[in-house]
Amino acid sequence: MKILVKVRPSAKRELVEKVGQPTLNFSGSRKEELDFYRVWVKEPAVDGRANEAVIQAIADHLKISSSRIKIKSGRESRQKVIEVL
Repeated sequence: MKILVKVRPSAKRELVEKVGQPTLNFSGSRKEELDFYRVWVKEPAVDGRANEAVIQAIADHLKISSSRIKIKSGRESRQKVIEVL
């Protein structure tokens, strides 16, 4: 399963909010529906600390191990595609 995440680093609070399920166009005609989340984390976007906090926050929200979550794209961006294995 893939999810689309918009990250807010250096936030005052930590929160995961499911926003919706947009349909995205990949590779021309292939359409894919992804769950869309907004994630606020306290960690700053320095040395990958915010990415690790996002992975942990999503794992806690989905009640799964953080080892089952990988960032597929957007490692240096606020918008990320995350794969849940």
